[in-house]
Amino acid sequence: MLRISTCLVAALLVTGSLHSASAQTSDAKPSKMKLTMAKLKEMKAKWAMNRPKLKVCRIEAKRKGLSGDDRWFFIADCMDKS
Repeated sequence: MLRISTCLVAALLVTGSLHSASAQTSDAKPSKMKLTMAKLKEMKAKWAMNRPKLKVCRIEAKRKGLSGDDRWFFIADCMDKS
């Protein structure tokens, strides 16, 4: 009985620490909010200056199967890399 209760307490502690860690990571990225059309147009205009790199980033995003905002954030990260 003592062994079972000890395992249960340990499992609850681990679960609680994982839950609090995941809650912190979701609040840590405010930059991943919904994109506005103005922001998206601004990003596209900036990327148009480097079309070859944009083409590679788009192909990579398609290969990963990304869509919507995830795709645009991936392309933004890809374009920011040197």
